[in-house]
Amino acid sequence: METTFIGLGTMGRPMVANLVRAGVAEVSVHDADPAALAEVAAATGARPLAEAARAADSDVVILMLPDAGVVRAVLGDPADPGSLAARLAPGALVVDMGSSAPRSTAALAAALRERDVGLVDAPVSGGPRKAATAELTIMLGGADEDCARVEPLLLAMGGPPTRTGPVGSAHALKALNNLLSAIGLVGALEVLTVGKDFGLDPAVMLDVINRSTGRNQSTEVKIGPQVLGGGFDVGFSLALTVKDIGTALDLARAQGIDSPLAETCVRVCREALDSLRGTEPDQSEVVRHLERRSGVRLTPEPG
Repeated sequence: METTFIGLGTMGRPMVANLVRAGVAEVSVHDADPAALAEVAAATGARPLAEAARAADSDVVILMLPDAGVVRAVLGDPADPGSLAARLAPGALVVDMGSSAPRSTAALAAALRERDVGLVDAPVSGGPRKAATAELTIMLGGADEDCARVEPLLLAMGGPPTRTGPVGSAHALKALNNLLSAIGLVGALEVLTVGKDFGLDPAVMLDVINRSTGRNQSTEVKIGPQVLGGGFDVGFSLALTVKDIGTALDLARAQGIDSPLAETCVRVCREALDSLRGTEPDQSEVVRHLERRSGVRLTPEPG
């Protein structure tokens, strides 16, 4: 099965390495950054493609791209004969493993289906560390035959994929998962801020919380080393966080569901990102915005 992987960022690089290592496909790679393309090709032995359009002969095209807009830009309009989408052979399959907007994914799938090209959404959770060990959690939405066809490739990069329903359903679940994760992070940071201002040691608080009912993934994994320890390396940017949780909130609004916690979390994270413009902040750096608002410091003192 000839497979092209497009998008060689923090997640894409280890995912390609695992695909090649598993030997389940003949792998080609492409990225808009020539340096990243050369580095991954040299490290993995995958065949580099200078242009995305050269993926047109592939049986499967895997996309690990930031959002639906970039996916559309790379594939192009299926009605445009010069686009990658239009040049894919009938029977080809596109696998969107990024965090695209679910409604955009469903619309793109419908347009590709007219050309007898399949599309499944297979977003992942676990970050770069799980990507490196091929332990990603993979959600999978699409037609049964398309999902069955792509499963061997996905198993090279993570655990058995969880089928979520039709095309777009996996992207919806990924966005909602990331929203809940962000709510947990912001909520935990607010609790620690109140406690420290009262006189509690945040490290003691975190230890007790992680042995009690208030624990969540942020308290267990992120806040200790990345906030209190000053690491600021969750492995997921604040900009991508804002994009994903905004997608989840848009989904709620489109369905007419009042989501006050989501509204607040999105607002706080967007304000944090705006206050850190000019940098590329890690997700954990939302704490810097909360520190400025409260006047209470959770991160290490400089120097």
